[in-house]
Amino acid sequence: MRGHPYAVFFGFTRCPAVCSTTMLEMSSLLRDVGREAADIKAFFVTLDPERDAAETLTNFLSSFGPEIVGLTGTGEEIAGAVKSFRVYYRKVLTEHGDYTIDHSALVYLVDRKGRVVDFLSFDQRHHIALEKLKGLILEDSRAALRSARDRSVEAHAF
Repeated sequence: MRGHPYAVFFGFTRCPAVCSTTMLEMSSLLRDVGREAADIKAFFVTLDPERDAAETLTNFLSSFGPEIVGLTGTGEEIAGAVKSFRVYYRKVLTEHGDYTIDHSALVYLVDRKGRVVDFLSFDQRHHIALEKLKGLILEDSRAALRSARDRSVEAHAF
């Protein structure tokens, strides 16, 4: 995913409220960013690979538009991603023998170099989240211009 800025959220499709609310807000933010939103990727990574197969993720995310891509993997792959982002999550057994998942509710904003540079929260005001997302895209555009300029200078150096 390096080379492009992106937003990533860790959740699960059977989440009672936070995950769908966050995805709804994320899709709204991407629409409000406008055409520059094409410069950023948005991902929903499942914390429940046992129940969230690719088709389940696709069905869940289809309610929010095509901008958000669902990602799943093995338990070990998910654990690796969770560890690298320092996401909190814990499987909690329910009284009926089922389970739910407690988890952090942040959208991580990652720059083109793979660095987490900011966060969005589902309870954050829309205009503040929008400015953060636009800032990520704008900074990425500036970084790309600086990189191109640096390569040009290097190519012309004697």
